[in-house]
Amino acid sequence: MTSAVTIPRHGGTGGRTAVAARARQVVKAYGVGETRVVALDHVDVDIARGQFTAIMGPSGSGKSTLMHCLAGLDSVTSGQIFLGETEITGLKDKKLTQLRRDRIGFIFQAFNLLATLNAIENITLPMDIAGRKPDRAWLDRVVETVGLAGRLKHRPGQLSGGQQQRVAVARALAARPEIIFGDEPTGNLDSRAGSEVLGFLRRSVDELGQTIVMVTHDPVAASYADRVLYLADGRIVDEMHRPTADAVLDRMLRFSGGHPQTPDFDSRGRTS
Repeated sequence: MTSAVTIPRHGGTGGRTAVAARARQVVKAYGVGETRVVALDHVDVDIARGQFTAIMGPSGSGKSTLMHCLAGLDSVTSGQIFLGETEITGLKDKKLTQLRRDRIGFIFQAFNLLATLNAIENITLPMDIAGRKPDRAWLDRVVETVGLAGRLKHRPGQLSGGQQQRVAVARALAARPEIIFGDEPTGNLDSRAGSEVLGFLRRSVDELGQTIVMVTHDPVAASYADRVLYLADGRIVDEMHRPTADAVLDRMLRFSGGHPQTPDFDSRGRTS
């Protein structure tokens, strides 16, 4: 049996922390010959367990492709992807579907809630489909963490956009996945609702020990993370620990030659 992979923890006590997911020499290419486009170009990356990682980069940099490959939503052209110690590259569709259901959580820009179900029914739906009973104590803790205790009987149509995304966050957390992937999870929210949701994601890492990987264009959203990875032309070109919104924006401006890239940023560095 292989031993757990560890990497140095930046900051804190200087201890070591396990790796929740990792990519080794991952290439993702589309097309052949002259039409071949390389979305990921020999990417190596470790995602630390119990930390919040943001992935940033200009449009077309490969950030969403990397997240989709790490999450088993897209196949790789070559290289290896591991979830914990399980290599997911090469898994058959049925095994991959089961792994995603049992070990991974997802939060997307669209809330993906069922209008006919109330909040608690939407939260437990994936476990209901899988025939698993929720851990009631954990579920109560998740609901408290995302601030939904007074809204569980409300249907999506009776909730604000921010509240609906909180339901989606709770749904991702409820099954206690090893890792949660978020693709622009605050992209459809105003700044106040977005800040609330990001705060809940941050609390889920700090208080519940969750591992989160989030793709974002927004320096303010990235500032909630422990670590920011920067992609350009399918490669990880830089990273930042303990980011601030201003530091993230400055780094992005350097990569874009001093000019925010439309539609990535507006004049204040916020998502446009």
